[in-house]
Amino acid sequence: MIHRMPYRSAPGIRATPRMLIATTALAVLVAATGEPAASAPLPLGVTAEARPSRVTDRVGALFAGDLDGGHFCTASVVRSDDRNLIATAAHCLDDVQNTVFVPGYRDGEAPYGVWRVTGAYVDPAWQTAEDPDADIAFATVAPLDGRQVQDVLGAFPLATAQPDDVTVTVVGYPNARETPLICANTTKKWSSTQREIDCTELSGGTSGSPWLTSSGAVAGVLGGYEGGGTVPEVSYSAVLGDTARALYEEAAVSGG
Repeated sequence: MIHRMPYRSAPGIRATPRMLIATTALAVLVAATGEPAASAPLPLGVTAEARPSRVTDRVGALFAGDLDGGHFCTASVVRSDDRNLIATAAHCLDDVQNTVFVPGYRDGEAPYGVWRVTGAYVDPAWQTAEDPDADIAFATVAPLDGRQVQDVLGAFPLATAQPDDVTVTVVGYPNARETPLICANTTKKWSSTQREIDCTELSGGTSGSPWLTSSGAVAGVLGGYEGGGTVPEVSYSAVLGDTARALYEEAAVSGG
């Protein structure tokens, strides 16, 4: 998704779609703490409003400056030694010093606080050429009230070298909405370095959304080809392989 562009209606695209609220489990995501959390109770490929849970609250919106600045991308808390790391798409971090992370954001409220981004880890292939195959990044956030974000919310592990057809759950924040959406489906190979997923209504603002395996690990982030996709029904992620693993290990061990 083009993360800073305002959402506009277009032929065949509903600007204010009617959403179903997730109430029972389609699949169970096992969080890093071992606590299960329900995903959307819908057929694969159908999108719903995500209810608060130990899993979905680890996902948040990225805002420009503060809550008044508008949210433009999505990120999630991932495990790190310093307990201060989030994952998102590289194209979401072009203004690191003016970005804040709001996990569990809903309807203008920040139930877990506003966490200021302090630094970013981006692959050189993205920095030099905006290579879509390198459209994943990690960012550190400052402590809040003396606590690190992972201590407050827990964190997802990273899962690399996943098969082409793994079933994942996507949680993200369209910038036209004030609540997160959730959708599960099986990924497909688009190229040797990109995977796609068919999920409705994942419009602008969902860039950086985690693709969570059934074990609660991040197997991708929405981004990559076409900035994540140009229509809300089909989204992409760069394949997380050795390069992504190395970038994550650098961030997870030395992030500060």
